[in-house]
Amino acid sequence: MWLFDKFARKALKQGQLSIIDGDGKRYDYGTPDPDRMPIVVRFTDRKVGNYIARHPRLGAAEAWMDGRMVIEQGDIAGLIDLIRANGKWERGGGQLGARSPMKRIAGTIATRLDSINKIGKSKQNVAHHYDIGDRLYDLFLDVDRQYSCAYFTDPDNSLEQAQLDKKAHIAAKLNLKPGQRVLDIGCGWGGMALYLNRVADVDVLGITLSEEQLKTARRRAEEAGVADRVKFELIDYRELSGTFDRIVSVGMFEHVGVPNYRTFFAKCRSLMVEDGVMLLHTIGRMGGPGQTDAFTARYIFPGGYNPALSEIVAASESQRLISTDVETLRVHYALTIRHWYDRCVKHKAEIEAMFDARFYRMWTFYLAGAMSAFRHGGMCNYQIQYTRSRWALPLTRDYIAPAEQDLRAKG
Repeated sequence: MWLFDKFARKALKQGQLSIIDGDGKRYDYGTPDPDRMPIVVRFTDRKVGNYIARHPRLGAAEAWMDGRMVIEQGDIAGLIDLIRANGKWERGGGQLGARSPMKRIAGTIATRLDSINKIGKSKQNVAHHYDIGDRLYDLFLDVDRQYSCAYFTDPDNSLEQAQLDKKAHIAAKLNLKPGQRVLDIGCGWGGMALYLNRVADVDVLGITLSEEQLKTARRRAEEAGVADRVKFELIDYRELSGTFDRIVSVGMFEHVGVPNYRTFFAKCRSLMVEDGVMLLHTIGRMGGPGQTDAFTARYIFPGGYNPALSEIVAASESQRLISTDVETLRVHYALTIRHWYDRCVKHKAEIEAMFDARFYRMWTFYLAGAMSAFRHGGMCNYQIQYTRSRWALPLTRDYIAPAEQDLRAKG
């Protein structure tokens, strides 16, 4: 416990954390914060504290998942938020546990190797996360099953309203015209494709590597009576042919992998007509290039990586794509995930019945960690608009806001 005690006294200054070790001894850290409820954690055996301190990248997650770390006051979201808030990115904070330069280099190399993501591996990685049963996603996503950052015009908006506003925000940037052909790369369960068809009278091809998502998307198109205009295919973007007036990709670029960035943008350029427009929506890093945290890489998104803006732009520049608009969504994902986390907690019994208690703890740790990373860490979302031609869009951004208002009016 001495090693954990040393770490905690250094890391926690604001807010209160109490640890009850395997012998029943209590350790108190930090100082009272009127805006934050104290957190009380119990370690179920004598080895837990030092195990967490020696393995800062995975120790707490695995101790929580295995039931060796139990939260007696507060919850896992409160615990992670307390720790993250004491090391905000803006103040120079970073990942827990200082790492030597050699370990950082080794970690970066491992991330790059893990994200090579050849076609077969990409499909396996997608199945690991998305093909675990639609029922789980029904429990915590909005009714349209948007599994990406929402757009909160008001932080008090419902999740459903924020996700609808996200689709309108993206559609406005695409500057759509009736009859155009749109490609949705990483179409999920079909919500964006069906929305664009409905509000803009466009034909859409959505592509995915998830068999579960494909079945749901095709069913939804049939039920909406638009299967002739909104089609979905199980295909890797690298194997696609044809041309499109517009390309949209929401929450898929995180799975491309740094070694494939230039390939991705080269393919998108070849799929766009000369005056085409593309909108890329992706999780990103506020700082420079980094590496995927060990928990996410092992348990949640194998092969995934959240890019720095510099990495995205360098790759797209190499393919002569013009970044005509860049927007950073700074806290929208934290607000989004708060809804997801609360809904998962509400449906704890159902999730444990579908999987088991360990899966539920893993899933809530994932959501709690992500929420805190967007609130206090270096994570954000980028929306980048691209064209091949400098004349493809109006001279100013003034067209976006009126179009967005019209789209919101359509609902």
